[in-house]
Amino acid sequence: MTQFTVTVVDTTGKQNYIFSSNRLRENIGASFLLSQSTKEWVEETLEKLEVPKKCQEEAIERSELNAELIYAAGGNALILFKTHEIAVRFTQILSKQVLKKAQGVNLLVVHKDFDWERENLHSIVENLKKYDIERQKYERISSVPLLGLGVTASCNSTQLPAIDTSEKYINYADEEETDSYFISTETKQKLQAVDQANQKLQKFFADVVDQNIYQFPYRTDHLGRSKGESSYAAIVHADGNGMGNRFKKCGEGKENRDYIDDIRKFSKSVDRAGINALKAVAGILIKSIQQGKLVGKIGEFNLNAKYYLPFRPLVYGGDDITFVCEGRIGLELAALFLKAFEEQSVADGESLTACAGVSVVKTHYPFARAYKISEDLCKEAKKFVKDERKQYGLDYFSAIDWHLAASGLLGSISEIRQREYQVNHGDKSWKLEMRPVRLQNNNREWRTWENFTQVVEEFKEGKDWKERQNKIMALREVLRKGSIEATQEFLRAYKLSHLPLFPESSGQSKQLAEGGWLSRKCGYFDAIEAMDFYIGLED
Repeated sequence: MTQFTVTVVDTTGKQNYIFSSNRLRENIGASFLLSQSTKEWVEETLEKLEVPKKCQEEAIERSELNAELIYAAGGNALILFKTHEIAVRFTQILSKQVLKKAQGVNLLVVHKDFDWERENLHSIVENLKKYDIERQKYERISSVPLLGLGVTASCNSTQLPAIDTSEKYINYADEEETDSYFISTETKQKLQAVDQANQKLQKFFADVVDQNIYQFPYRTDHLGRSKGESSYAAIVHADGNGMGNRFKKCGEGKENRDYIDDIRKFSKSVDRAGINALKAVAGILIKSIQQGKLVGKIGEFNLNAKYYLPFRPLVYGGDDITFVCEGRIGLELAALFLKAFEEQSVADGESLTACAGVSVVKTHYPFARAYKISEDLCKEAKKFVKDERKQYGLDYFSAIDWHLAASGLLGSISEIRQREYQVNHGDKSWKLEMRPVRLQNNNREWRTWENFTQVVEEFKEGKDWKERQNKIMALREVLRKGSIEATQEFLRAYKLSHLPLFPESSGQSKQLAEGGWLSRKCGYFDAIEAMDFYIGLED
């Protein structure tokens, strides 16, 4: 009998840890420390247990090594140990490292002893993830630190007791920022990690981003805002479709060694796919800047991007991706990322799709709140995909949802849409937004990214609409009535036969163009709102 111990390492509260601060610099450091906790520090801990890094993927059943690293990516790790005692020792060393260098990161670790020759590792791992890890997430006792005495100042970001001020940990050269604020130990560690985080990012993107020309920004103010024109930032959160089930199926029904090989290859390929898609976005962005301006399907923008690239990945492990960019290019880059992600290949041979949520807000709007909205928008896109698949038996497809906040955000995304985008006509509710939309066109669905951008283009350049802002704004007010009859009356008043046409392949273009609505959803309000937001129509 050959007895081993399998260990699953996971984290909880990741989003809160990374995005609890409204300062981009702290978000950068937090993301880096979280990645370190479940990847680099895992590898370093194994080295301390006499498992050299170059040997960490050697087959444990054929070696004298104390452990085998199956994978460490995307915020979790899976490891085999020779004995239960070594697994516990690993946990002690790693936990101490996290407590010392990344306060606020919550590790979850479970162990399971098993017989290599008689038991199926795939089943054991899935049960550990489904039951033991999930139980820990719900049953763990939250840490309750001493919040300070009466004379203790509070950290501006975490509200924990302050132990220092920020200026010691920030290089203010060329940053135009001189304010100092109180910081806790957690915030201090995040700030100390920023330079390492930037070095890691530059290394990943070295083949597409020349750091002698462009630097990744540390602040939202350096994303390319144009004085007097635009001061918005976009937070884009993307997540792969059905990836959880694909990880579960990987190696299913195979021998233990085959399962390890398959899950390791798949994990690495997914990690590579996300990074490659981000690289493709960066490459397109740089090429566009070099040509003099950013030209996209929604508009053309001159960005103040002399030293900083108006784009910064924050989370880029596996299929869970978050990046921030200049507000006017948020939708464009989100669509580019989804397209590039679909073009990647992974080890299981199946195609990749993903959903993205884009929140565009004022540059100094609370970052944590904006991220939460983008995460909720991604969930809305995923719900759209799920509903379409269930109703029509479709394969997974990529989808995108967004919200453009000209001022602030009040309430959840569902509350915002009910309040601002829902109108009542008779006893029915009519929805002004066509969002979420599919990324790619098909013969049935008219709500697609290409259709949306085509309508924007027609409003901008079409002979009936170009430079006729008053007419477009009048249409917006008519659409708010939620009435096909009102839209038709508008067309007669302006002597128009139809609104901008959707592609005929949708089979629904005529009905939309003649009435503005289909199944109580408006096909034109989103396009007008985007023009108003990005281009600036006058009332």
